[in-house]
Amino acid sequence: MELDVRRFGSSAALVELADGEAAHALHALLTQQPPAGVLELVPAARTVLVRFDPAATSFAALREHLDQHAPPPGMRAPARTVEVPVRYDGADLAEVAALTGLSGAEVVRRHLAGDYTVSFCGFAPGFAYVTGLDPALRVPRRDTARTSVPAGAVAIADEFVGIYPRSSPGGWRLLGRTDLVLWDTARDRPGLLTAGTRVRFQEVA
Repeated sequence: MELDVRRFGSSAALVELADGEAAHALHALLTQQPPAGVLELVPAARTVLVRFDPAATSFAALREHLDQHAPPPGMRAPARTVEVPVRYDGADLAEVAALTGLSGAEVVRRHLAGDYTVSFCGFAPGFAYVTGLDPALRVPRRDTARTSVPAGAVAIADEFVGIYPRSSPGGWRLLGRTDLVLWDTARDRPGLLTAGTRVRFQEVA
């Protein structure tokens, strides 16, 4: 299978894939069997960036390896699951209900029912862009961002769910909050939610 692999500067290749599952599958395969000379793998929504040492390998050799180790169609990468307890008392829950034409209880029910996967991380250390949101809950960001969103806020914007790892400005719509610590430099793996991680939300009182 030939992948869509493009040069990304002098020491990186960008692999474009059909969807997030394919990107996660390729990232998992390359993590298990990294090509010679690879320095870093950066998964994103539908791409994997492969940084390499030009002194150890060439773009052509890397591309050949990628084509030979392309994930088969439909492959679902093995992943751990993180359960996120949520109190659905967010400041924007009623507004999301009004925008979607659903009741607040139905917004919560649909949010709990999603099949979620971390697509990629960004914005701030520990902030994960989680896909799998029910299309009926897709609403735009707020017109005006808040100057401070509390740590642990569970929010939605467009197709993504996010959890703020620390207090920061933000324009996503707040559904609730969790006490989970998303980013802790004292852990071997500081980020609790990493690309490919499955997420299951659970309602708590």
